[in-house]
Amino acid sequence: MSQTASTGYDAHLRVWRGDAAGGGLTDYTVEVNEGEVVLDVVHRLQATQAPDLAVRWNCKAGKCGSCSAEINGRPRLMCMTRMSVFARDETLTITPMRTFPVVRDLVTDVEFNYTKAREIPSFAAPEGLGPGEYRMRQEDVARSQEFRKCIECFLCQDVCHVVRDHEENKEAFAGPRFLMRMAELDMHPLDEAERRGLDRARAVAEEHGLGLCNVTKCCTEVCPESIRITDNALIPMKERAADRRHDPLVWLGSRIRRRGRGD
Repeated sequence: MSQTASTGYDAHLRVWRGDAAGGGLTDYTVEVNEGEVVLDVVHRLQATQAPDLAVRWNCKAGKCGSCSAEINGRPRLMCMTRMSVFARDETLTITPMRTFPVVRDLVTDVEFNYTKAREIPSFAAPEGLGPGEYRMRQEDVARSQEFRKCIECFLCQDVCHVVRDHEENKEAFAGPRFLMRMAELDMHPLDEAERRGLDRARAVAEEHGLGLCNVTKCCTEVCPESIRITDNALIPMKERAADRRHDPLVWLGSRIRRRGRGD
């Protein structure tokens, strides 16, 4: 009785090893089995050859955003990147996200993103409404829900060349993930930020660097949740910010609305 041929093979990996002081690529040969993802192979590498390899991961289901890295130069989630998308004789180069400081090996310090998150004013709830009393049209719910699929893997932040290639922009630029958050709040029909004196469109342009985004759509291309960051968030936000600043009719309408509310 003949035995079924094994579907496993040996893959050639080049993994970045080092810390903030420096490092380089180290070559490994690791066994790969059918159906595995890159994170499976990295775990096998840890178990068999490099027990001190630092890698961040949690859910292994594409929902926590922890295992972000760059595979052959492209920002990806290791747990959602199947080995089958690469040729068996192809060398896989796995490196940490380039935009953020290295802690050790494949782990980076993403504090930049949490700093930017804290700078964004939160949702301004309507006065006089309690939990369960909000009412919205379904199309508004659907529009906002797309952006809430974000798992904060920060791949869009990593690939954005505004900060990837220009470290000096980090102070003035929030990045696509948080520009998207500002857009989500600005289009929310129940957000009353303007009534409370906060012009989100002005703030995102003047304080969070919306003008630095030149809509290359690289952020959309790497999003594991397929959020159309550029088309559905950043471009509409740019249009609203330009209208409020330069369109006299839009400016006059906002003044009339404020006066009508007694502001």
